[in-house]
Amino acid sequence: MISVILSTYNQPLWLEKVLWGYSCQSDSHFEIVIADDGSGEETKRVIDAMREQTNLVIQHVWQAHEGFGKSRILNKATVAASGEYLIFSDGDCIPRADFISVHRRFAKAGRYLSGGYTKLPRLLSQQLTKEDILEGRVFSSSWLAAQGFGSKPWHKHAAGRWAWFWNLVSPTKATWNGHGSSVWKQDILRVNGHNEEMRYGGQDREMGERLENLGLKGKRIRYFAIVMHLEHPRGYATPESIAKNRAIRRDTVTKRVIRTPLGIDQWKKD
Repeated sequence: MISVILSTYNQPLWLEKVLWGYSCQSDSHFEIVIADDGSGEETKRVIDAMREQTNLVIQHVWQAHEGFGKSRILNKATVAASGEYLIFSDGDCIPRADFISVHRRFAKAGRYLSGGYTKLPRLLSQQLTKEDILEGRVFSSSWLAAQGFGSKPWHKHAAGRWAWFWNLVSPTKATWNGHGSSVWKQDILRVNGHNEEMRYGGQDREMGERLENLGLKGKRIRYFAIVMHLEHPRGYATPESIAKNRAIRRDTVTKRVIRTPLGIDQWKKD
């Protein structure tokens, strides 16, 4: 069993589009755990409706909103997850139909996987329909170009041999990211999950750095595991939180920290 953990906060329209993407996966042996940092009733209505309209198995893990609490709710969702293998993504990232199967195919002990994404502009994010997602048009370079979105190179949506080629030649390093990374659950527990002291700005990367300190190697699947990122405002990004997180990350790297002191342990079930 794979568990897909999706973080969200008051973006029900975006979350619905993302869940349609998961409803048409070629590999259906997975559950979804919504890590909800205090969304209102509309998000719950969307989740309930999608349970009825699709075959998706969805857990909804909710906490009261007390500022940017993504790390805390991700830890709670990790505890709730039934799967032995965990994929972490966001409630604003629509997966291509092979997203789950790609992560399953490359999963291996002793490593984590690092996927890729394409950012859609705000207007196209809003105009995107259920049919655009179910029929895969949103992942077509020619369709995107016809919508006036031509700033991304076509290899972002390559498949087959071309995807292998671009993964081989890309200079981008494999890093843990919040939009499409995966690892065995036991490894997340060994590093004590996400650091709840961190707010917005690099908190995902910091956990990946601790996984590397543990001895895991990152594997880049940037052009295999594709998601389309729906654009939205980020009012929670502050210079103070970013500066604090950078300091924590420097400490993690220089001192080779493996377990965060403020992490998943406090949410473990007896």
